[in-house]
Amino acid sequence: MNIVIAGAGDVGYHLAELLAQESQNITLIDRDEDVLEMVSNRLDVLTICGDCASPNILQSAGVKKANLFLAVTTSEKTNLISAILAKKMGATKTVARVQNQEYIEKSAKANFSELGVDSVICPNKLAALELQKLIQESYFTDVFDFEGGKMSVIGLTLEGCSPLKNKTIRELRVSSELNGIVRPIAILRDSSTILPEGSTTLKENDHVFFMTNDRKKLPLKRYVGKENSKINRIMIVGGGNLTYSTAKMLEKDFNVTIVEKNKDRCNFLAEHLQNALIINADPSNMDMLEEEGLEHMDAFLALTPNSETNIITSLSAKNHGVFKTIAQVENSDYVHISQNIGVDTLINKKLIAANNIFRFVRKGKVEEIVSLKGVDAELIEFELHRDNQLTKHPIKDLPLPKSVIIGGIIRNNSGLIPNGDFQMKNGDKVIVFAMPETIPVVEDLFR
Repeated sequence: MNIVIAGAGDVGYHLAELLAQESQNITLIDRDEDVLEMVSNRLDVLTICGDCASPNILQSAGVKKANLFLAVTTSEKTNLISAILAKKMGATKTVARVQNQEYIEKSAKANFSELGVDSVICPNKLAALELQKLIQESYFTDVFDFEGGKMSVIGLTLEGCSPLKNKTIRELRVSSELNGIVRPIAILRDSSTILPEGSTTLKENDHVFFMTNDRKKLPLKRYVGKENSKINRIMIVGGGNLTYSTAKMLEKDFNVTIVEKNKDRCNFLAEHLQNALIINADPSNMDMLEEEGLEHMDAFLALTPNSETNIITSLSAKNHGVFKTIAQVENSDYVHISQNIGVDTLINKKLIAANNIFRFVRKGKVEEIVSLKGVDAELIEFELHRDNQLTKHPIKDLPLPKSVIIGGIIRNNSGLIPNGDFQMKNGDKVIVFAMPETIPVVEDLFR
């Protein structure tokens, strides 16, 4: 696939890095020669220095033959203009990154589509939605929904008191508490990914990902050993765009306190938020956070621009008895160690945005793609759009690699956990867990 990426910042570089590993033909455009030199030294991609909104630069980048054009610079106007031009010049599919959340509303999307922008993504909105989900499902460290929650993947770390500790996967499968609503699909142990087999024994501190067709069922929460701790009071440190988007969603249902050191930004937040309490102070000052009631908070969200500040303040919040801690990090390597350092969840906006974009890269009719934190694999939701060998035999008889798991099926708007005797049908939406080396095989099967 020929892919042109406009913008070599965090999101653009991360996408180029992921795509280059898959031997895609990547061309990266940016104005900064030093950045492009760094990229050339690290990645096998073609780089072009210039304005990605220039027709001449786009022509040099080969957009005429591009299967996919990704405009992910920090300027939404540049992204929209370059995506429109790229489409007019022959790019098959165009995607633009935006900051204005009005642009992702249905009517705005339709207007952009007419102009040539096939899809718009807003990293802040995507990250805010994930934060909202993590607060609402406070007992889990990861929550990924498919088809509006008809199927979900949840993640949690097994604590010493967990009823799952020292049990085998086989024992879990025959548990009467399961009732067909949950299935382990991956285990992260000491930074290594384990695909669960019948004889696999779960251990303390394992980070386990489960597929479920109803994450809200109380039996599931009891089964995985998590008590339902109700969240009411939330402290957010940092007052940037992500905080604003998140607080806008949360302030209707929770008591939200925001700590931001920039006075002008505090005035903006106070003017545009209805119910949140805004405090003008340094978020890294733990004495001040204590004075503002840190130990009485149920959740702590560290969303400053500084990853280290976010991690340290989250750890301090945990030490003060805060039930749920979430920290934003800029370095994607940090995300892989969240379960080992004591912070409940680490989020990274560029990884969230990349997951959203990656569905345009995969072959077959792809509805959704999720990368599990720290796990070297992908969850891909395919739609079976024709009868083929996948619909003619039970799952146990299909030519699937051992490292591929059919985790869930959505049929007639209902989520199903399939066993080996289950047979798929045309129209099913199939959630597949696959290691990187097996993804081309899976793509061919679902094409």
